[in-house]
Amino acid sequence: MDDTSSAQLHVVVGAGAVGSAVVAELVHAGHRVRVVTRSGSGPELAGVERVAADAGDDARLTQLSTGAAALYNCANPRYHRWELDWPPIANALLSAAERTGAVLATVANLYPYGPVDGPMTEQAPLAATFTNGRVRAQMWRDALAAHTAGRARVTEVRASDYVGPHSQGQFAERAVPKLVRGKAVGVLGRPDVAHTYSYPGDVARLLTVAASDPRAWGQAWHVPSNPPTTAAKAASTFSNSAPTPMPAPITEAPSPGPTSEPSTTYIERVFEITRMWLSACLRCSVHDSLGGLRQRTLRKGPDCRGNWCARYRLRPSVPRWL
Repeated sequence: MDDTSSAQLHVVVGAGAVGSAVVAELVHAGHRVRVVTRSGSGPELAGVERVAADAGDDARLTQLSTGAAALYNCANPRYHRWELDWPPIANALLSAAERTGAVLATVANLYPYGPVDGPMTEQAPLAATFTNGRVRAQMWRDALAAHTAGRARVTEVRASDYVGPHSQGQFAERAVPKLVRGKAVGVLGRPDVAHTYSYPGDVARLLTVAASDPRAWGQAWHVPSNPPTTAAKAASTFSNSAPTPMPAPITEAPSPGPTSEPSTTYIERVFEITRMWLSACLRCSVHDSLGGLRQRTLRKGPDCRGNWCARYRLRPSVPRWL
């Protein structure tokens, strides 16, 4: 962004791993940031206003987004409630973007593509057959329709499994502490299947750049990521970086029982955890033109390592697969 836009207001809905990273990116760029969560929580940084509001209340979101340059959808409803919770949130965000003129920048994932036999790209059809994948696909279709009709300016950033501090992924906060102590970790699906992993800081960087550059609007973008790896190799990476390297057994966790609340959604997404889950970035050459984005995001690895190294005393030789 240029100097004339440096004091613009940006509204971030959600303060999880990605939402907090987006806030940090915007604050670093000198922007005013308003964080909207149900509880009024969020990063305690200078220049950040934290507001308690219902993300599904379109009138309230419109009020909070008036005068904003961009509105970031970093919300994260509970996985097994997506079919119920996402539509009102997505509709409220899109409505607020239409009414205020703020660019709607949404954090998304690879679920809309459905089962595939190779790397997913931005040009792949949205062919999800399971509920949560269809929910996310419809969110993008609705946003894109509004963009095409000239009612809103929208963009979407799609990431794979998250890995990094405070993120909700197989190698997030709940797994790394066990791995560096040599304790067994159970993962959903086969530990020998390759996955692409996305670092929240990279997601945030792409999202803020896409929101600010008209060349990114009306399109979905994959987060530039390092080469895929398996859960088993990822476990070895972390366990070997512990102060005293030791093997950390990694096994396939049992599926939720028949009475478990999220069991239906687990069964629906079984293709993700039993088959290759690879993200390919066809538009990475365009990322380069958006401020050298690909090079900048792939240098995020050391930041991620530094954060975890301090907390878990990891040796700084962790490979840059993050």
